[in-house]
Amino acid sequence: MENDTSGTAHIRAGWLIAIVSTACFSVAPPIARGAILAGLPPTAVLVGRMVIALALLLGFIIVLSPDRLTIDRRLGLIALLSGVINGIGFLTFFAALSRLDASIASMIFSLSPLVVLGLLALRGERMTRRHLVRLALGVGGVYLLIGPGGDVDMVGVALVMVTVITVSLHLVMVQWYLPGVPARTVTLYVNVGVTAVCVIAWQWAGRPWQDPGPTGWAAILALAIISTFLARLLLFIGVRRLGSGQIALLAPLETLLTVIWSFLFLGERLTAVQWLGGLLILLSMALARRWRPLPRL
Repeated sequence: MENDTSGTAHIRAGWLIAIVSTACFSVAPPIARGAILAGLPPTAVLVGRMVIALALLLGFIIVLSPDRLTIDRRLGLIALLSGVINGIGFLTFFAALSRLDASIASMIFSLSPLVVLGLLALRGERMTRRHLVRLALGVGGVYLLIGPGGDVDMVGVALVMVTVITVSLHLVMVQWYLPGVPARTVTLYVNVGVTAVCVIAWQWAGRPWQDPGPTGWAAILALAIISTFLARLLLFIGVRRLGSGQIALLAPLETLLTVIWSFLFLGERLTAVQWLGGLLILLSMALARRWRPLPRL
């Protein structure tokens, strides 16, 4: 009985961690949009975000748990490769936003849970009816919430699909190959890979930069601390407790929260159909709970 109670508490804590991580990720688009509207180059915002977050994480580990800096060579290479793959997804999504409306790009990206579950199914994990229902509700809700707008640029669609695949592969790699590695260590090595890709791309683009000013620096620091440092650390803790398939199915909630922040802080308004989509997304999140099976006779 004690083990059962402990297991339930472990899962509940995992869901709480995953939801907080999702909320941290959700504030990134409105903050980044504000920084870009203020005149900052997108690649500069991305590099500033990743470099500061990496420095914070490195200092955090050195002060509190220096033993977490070391990792088996093979596992370290896997974590770095996972970060490089995720970094490519960062870049392709930013590139897609120059060709697609944000609504189209976000709607396509919401398909990432389906890709994650497909990858997990290749390794023998069962695709349940609950998974399929949650996917249908989540994707349908995002469609109603975001809605298509304008002509679709197929190159932009292809770029978003690259992001969907890379982010999904990144998540399942963490679950498949790094389940026993401490979350802090995984976060550190993955962030090194992401930062390396972003810096290389920034250098390739001619190192665009300008003085962000107080507002710009506030945006970059918020992106680094909330949407990268805290969000990624909590993400990998959640993956260890719940699995990447469960974590990925919270993606529609992230979209809903992003719209809410935009509504509150950027003055955007939602239609009745969009609010209906938001309700479907919340229902999808509610179905994430794992019900206890009936005891076997």
